[in-house]
Amino acid sequence: MKHHRAALLIALMSAVLTTGLSPVTANAASTSGTRKKAPKQAIDKGPAETRAERDKRLARECKGRPNAGACEGYGN
Repeated sequence: MKHHRAALLIALMSAVLTTGLSPVTANAASTSGTRKKAPKQAIDKGPAETRAERDKRLARECKGRPNAGACEGYGN
């Protein structure tokens, strides 16, 4: 009975070691040099106004107002 347990234990350990090590090494070897770069995604800036549009809007809205706050540099 002890011989059967020992043989079963050896067989089980060898099965665990072979299945546990081979996929890791095969996977690491296949992905190390052949990785593809992910495509660069376009950045969506949304409906925000451009700097030129903002300058025009602030010049229009800040006409005649005190030169302070958001109107600093745009007021008269």
